Amino acid sequence: MKKLLLIALLFLMAGQPIAAQEYDLEAVYRQIDEAIDQSPEYVAAHEKLIDEKRQQYQRAMTLEDKYLLAFGLYEQYKAFMNDSALAYLQQCVELATQMKDDNRRDRCRSLMAFQCSTVGLYTESAEILQSIHPQHLDQTSLADYYKACMHVCGELGYYTSLSSMRDHYYQLQKAYRDSLYAVIDHHSDEYLMNRLSELRNEENSQEALALSRQWIKHTTPDTHEYAIACYYSWLVMPRGTDEANYLLAQSALSDVRNAVMDQASLLALAEKLNADGDLERSYKYIRFTWDCNTRFNTRMRSWQITPILNVIENNYQKAMTHNTKMLWVSVILVSVLALLLLGVLLFLHRRNRQLASTRNVLHQTNSQLVSLNAELKDANEQLSVKNEEFAVLNSQLSESNRVKEEYIGRFMSLCSQYIDKIDDYRKMVNRKMKNKELDDLFRLSKSSELKEKELEDLYQNFDSVFLHLFPNFVNDFNALLQPDMRVQPKGESRLTTEIRIFALIRLGIEDSSKIAEFLHYSVNTIYNYRARIKNGALDNRESFERRVKQLGLIQ
Repeated sequence: MKKLLLIALLFLMAGQPIAAQEYDLEAVYRQIDEAIDQSPEYVAAHEKLIDEKRQQYQRAMTLEDKYLLAFGLYEQYKAFMNDSALAYLQQCVELATQMKDDNRRDRCRSLMAFQCSTVGLYTESAEILQSIHPQHLDQTSLADYYKACMHVCGELGYYTSLSSMRDHYYQLQKAYRDSLYAVIDHHSDEYLMNRLSELRNEENSQEALALSRQWIKHTTPDTHEYAIACYYSWLVMPRGTDEANYLLAQSALSDVRNAVMDQASLLALAEKLNADGDLERSYKYIRFTWDCNTRFNTRMRSWQITPILNVIENNYQKAMTHNTKMLWVSVILVSVLALLLLGVLLFLHRRNRQLASTRNVLHQTNSQLVSLNAELKDANEQLSVKNEEFAVLNSQLSESNRVKEEYIGRFMSLCSQYIDKIDDYRKMVNRKMKNKELDDLFRLSKSSELKEKELEDLYQNFDSVFLHLFPNFVNDFNALLQPDMRVQPKGESRLTTEIRIFALIRLGIEDSSKIAEFLHYSVNTIYNYRARIKNGALDNRESFERRVKQLGLIQ
């Protein structure tokens, strides 16, 4: 009745919807990659435990202590190194014989038979089991005996090519399984493992899934037992689901971290990744599995790994060949692009030289325009020449950046206005001289009002053009300063002296003497302005001006 209630409960739990869960397979794969890279550390830690127990075994004085320590060494070697596991089981048999403990002796023989059958030594397993008298065994030893018998029959049934023998071995396996169920705890891992295999053979997926999830839920993660639970749960799940792939990956991860050399999960995972096209990771896993098998020393696993290894290695080599071809293609393309880039650089170098030449011409033109005050008689002739030169320069600078275009255009407008103003001034002087208003002329020549007005117009034009090009400059500039050092402009389209200094720096004019000349300040005044603003920077003051030159995009 209790068994029926348990089965009904499992069916009920399996039928209920399971909360959706995200399975980050890539994260688990990365953990497996890291665990494989750290495998020497896990192996060294396991070997250290074995060495400590071996030293205790060598120091043991009584047969009882030697037996317990030898049995403990067998358990350490069971999934780590098959030959050593069998050697220490043989030691246990000899020690139990000396102690005249037939139960322990036959239990160790049963374990030897199971260990032999896992590596394909079926004849040896059968002979060992025939030498055991199960009627004299206690419950624990009897469970190990039935487990070994069941495993040997299952392996013989799986590998025989005769259908009649296969059925015979499977019937024997079922009989031994029923005998095993009768002597083991139905909550133990051994029962759950065999029950899942039985349900899988019966294609009873619903109960198998419910039982597997309960097993995993009550197993400590990152242990060898957890790896076994995940692997057997993966066996009963539909292939290709995220949950199944996640459990297989978790099983492989736990095996690697626990220095398990008898790898089954990682082998299956390598085969799956190969089918999915992840050849590099698949090749890494199958090579690691092969190295583990070499340490464990089992022919059966080698026979299983070899065909998979060949397939994966062939696929990997094909992928490497393809990648090599693609690499050569990439090298050729990069070489072609490098040549094109070299051509572009040469072209840009030539253009830069042309622009440098153009800048020199522009500088000379500016010098000539400054001397127009002393050359009023030749103004018309020079302006016609300059207009032609500016036409040539404008065509040469058509590809230059907008900053130069804006300022040159505004500069030309200012020059034209200035010439008109000079001409108006000339007419006014001429008129006053005709009218003999010499006192007025003397008063006008002494006044600096005209200069101040012209400077104010110049700065207003500069501010207007600059803010047109960099409308967000003021806000971006203040963002680099501490709150108490931020500068507010005089008006919507006007700049303060401090901002105007750094606006010139933004345009590439960094020399304090040139800035002072433009703004009609002394060099020391400009230097003090720059130092005060840089001292108020939020970050490193040494890099402040470099960050100012990176502010804003031309609109």
